[in-house]
Amino acid sequence: MNIGDPLVSVEFEVFGKVQGVSFTKYCKEMSEDMAVNGWVKNTKKGTIQGKLQGQRSKVEQMVMWLSNTGSPGSQIDHCDLTNWQNLASPDYKGFQIRF
Repeated sequence: MNIGDPLVSVEFEVFGKVQGVSFTKYCKEMSEDMAVNGWVKNTKKGTIQGKLQGQRSKVEQMVMWLSNTGSPGSQIDHCDLTNWQNLASPDYKGFQIRF
């Protein structure tokens, strides 16, 4: 771990045409590739929710992906971020898709 890159945590909710297995699957793969921990799920109101934990630079890259790119075929309106926190250690090991 880079000492100048603190561990952080953030909750997110992505709005737009984002529902489906594809978005959650891509989110999980991207997070695992960047060593970001947490979870993601589809909501009943048609959004994607989750939590990211890891080095700030990696979490910020995931936030950019969630806010602007998403999975193929998705159309992101916006991404709300809440509960930014600095962490001593991650609460999650790995990244999960929740149902």
